Amino acid sequence: MTDTDLKTNVQRALDWEPSLDATDIGVSVAEGIVTLRGNVSSYSDKLAAEVVAHHVFGVKAVADDLAVYIPTAFQRTDTELAQAAVTALEWNSAVPKGAISVTVADGRITLSGTVEGEHQRAAAVGAVRGLVGVKGVNNQIGLTSRLSPSDVRDQIEAAFKRNAEIDARRITVSAVDGKVILTGNVRSWTERTQAARAAWAAPGVRQVVDRMAVVP
Repeated sequence: MTDTDLKTNVQRALDWEPSLDATDIGVSVAEGIVTLRGNVSSYSDKLAAEVVAHHVFGVKAVADDLAVYIPTAFQRTDTELAQAAVTALEWNSAVPKGAISVTVADGRITLSGTVEGEHQRAAAVGAVRGLVGVKGVNNQIGLTSRLSPSDVRDQIEAAFKRNAEIDARRITVSAVDGKVILTGNVRSWTERTQAARAAWAAPGVRQVVDRMAVVP
């Protein structure tokens, strides 16, 4: 597939996504790497555009240079955003009570603290990134480690084998002190995302280093 074909497919995918206004999004492609430029009206739109581009067949990587410009009617002060974020975290049952601290500066929310699993960290980020007026989310939440490196590796490899979208034979897993390194080749960005997500789901994982290459 040529870069021109890939650019067309990404543009069509963005236009096709019903939750996204892609009017002001520009696309360029060089050697399978997609760059998104332009403006979007919310942080959710920025993330959605990135996800859509990643899932187009043939895309090796995405550079997200989209800028978030909040319409005047939806702008909030940092104090209002902080209050909304704290409430959203308190109302999310997957987020441990009192475990997350919130800081807001110029519309960007920073989350810090420590939780036991990636699902809790993801829940905290998910609770605040869709709030009206958010320009970005900085995730500084740490994870505790409870399993030995061999246990972590074995659980991840078993998860790969259970997942129909992952070819476990082409991915190598290594684990040291809560840090997991994934190497090898995958057929698509979707498979790469699934592999990284499965690695994060293992208890004791504090960091996932993705060194997998997309080879369509």
